Amino acid sequence: MNGIWYYLYAFVIIWILSLGLKKKLEKHNFEINFPIIMWRTTRLRGFIEKISNLSPKFWKWFFNIGIIVSYIAMVVMTIMLVQSLSTVFETPSISIVLPGVEVPGSPMYVPFTYGFLAIISVLVIHEFSHGIASRCEKISIKSIGLLLVAVLPGAFVEPDEDELEASSKMSKLRVYCAGSVANISLAAIALICTVLISSLIVPAVFYDDGMKITRVMENSPANGVLHDGMVIESFNGQTFNNYTDYSQLISSFKPNEDLSIGTNEGTFTVHTTTNPSNSSKGYIGVMSNVHYEIYDSVSSVYGNDLPWIWFMLIELFKWIFILNLGIGLFNLLPIKPLDGGHMFEILLSTKLPEEYYAPIVRFVSIFLAMVIIVSLVVGFI
Repeated sequence: MNGIWYYLYAFVIIWILSLGLKKKLEKHNFEINFPIIMWRTTRLRGFIEKISNLSPKFWKWFFNIGIIVSYIAMVVMTIMLVQSLSTVFETPSISIVLPGVEVPGSPMYVPFTYGFLAIISVLVIHEFSHGIASRCEKISIKSIGLLLVAVLPGAFVEPDEDELEASSKMSKLRVYCAGSVANISLAAIALICTVLISSLIVPAVFYDDGMKITRVMENSPANGVLHDGMVIESFNGQTFNNYTDYSQLISSFKPNEDLSIGTNEGTFTVHTTTNPSNSSKGYIGVMSNVHYEIYDSVSSVYGNDLPWIWFMLIELFKWIFILNLGIGLFNLLPIKPLDGGHMFEILLSTKLPEEYYAPIVRFVSIFLAMVIIVSLVVGFI
């Protein structure tokens, strides 16, 4: 069953309980205004204060570098987004991330557990970094909290808006860039961990033996022919030695051709269709990972179960990298109310009066938002 149904069930259950217990929940700092539930607290302000006081100089220089990185990322992301218009009807570049849901038009499926943990890392590191930057700039934190928009989780650190508005432009830039810079930094750490485990530990513990199907997409050509757990060994009689060879074979498929797929359970024929992400490519609708076996010398010491924890860590770090990088960069687009939109406005305000820069910010925000909406709609269609 498509994971979207679990979100719908959760939505119904959460809102029936929330509206039914509204008065009791409001006594415990909950604010319930459909479709948003917010919970505020002041308990973690001391924790943020301690972190910001560990090394104020480090944080200030970290965020100073972050401002430069953020503006570079803003320019690159904006150029890429505008350029995506030329291929939007073939390969939509924007998609919604819902762990456990096969989003139409998205080439990426985010597994629920790893995706949920990765999104938590995105929210926590992003909001806490805003709080750390605020305290480094002597801006008070009014509250910290969690929120639910319909059924999608979120978090926030609420600085004093009056103090933020009265602060210098550099202070504002440090506060606004903090969240995305922290996400990008965490993505870099996760990537390093993934590379170290993949290049040093995995080759010493495992050897590869084909590609294991991890998911067969609903309503795809392979659905009903192949199934999860099968190990793909060849295409049209052509074997492959590694993931690179496998990827090259996959990319060579054309629409509307019969594909003979050799597996550990026999040979099966799948008729390819048009790839949803690229109309010139063939599509069979399977997701797969390298199939590994444990060396006998390792299994004799650690057994056949414990060594697989390394792949669980790789998968977790992979999604922490992907979602922190993707969401962190997206947040730097010059679109208000995103952090990038505020930074874009501050940049223009250094040279232009408000009557000039305000319309520019408004136009850019609306234009880029429309590009994103068009990409999402085309992907769904």
